[in-house]
Amino acid sequence: MQDALAVATVVIVGVMVGVEFAVAFFVNPIFDRLPNDGGLDARTDGARVLGKVMPFWYIGSVVLGAAVTALTWGDAGARAFGTATALLVLSVLLSITLLVPINSRVARWTRESLPADWKQQMRRWDRFHFVRVALLIAALALMVIGVR
Repeated sequence: MQDALAVATVVIVGVMVGVEFAVAFFVNPIFDRLPNDGGLDARTDGARVLGKVMPFWYIGSVVLGAAVTALTWGDAGARAFGTATALLVLSVLLSITLLVPINSRVARWTRESLPADWKQQMRRWDRFHFVRVALLIAALALMVIGVR
């Protein structure tokens, strides 16, 4: 059962990492290149949709990582899973303190209510998101090491 839970955790976290990686390196850059700020509508919609889904995915990943760590305590992979879970917790804290406040504002924007600094806010969110993606990739790598 421990092995199945560990593999399921790696898959769930891996898909989350893939989504966040795609947003950082493909989706948002494509949106930003659309003419006439065409990506703005996509970003605001993405902020609303992903803003509802991702909290559950992140917290679920932390819970699963903690469960695997507890169940495998004393085994060779427990330390890797524990460190990975700590990185996931750090990514949640980063999200709550830095990314969610910006995301919450973006989700409410319309073309008529855009703040003057909206592009700077988007770039700031992107920079924080790159840090979060790096944490998530490291967490996933450690989980993979922990499963072996």
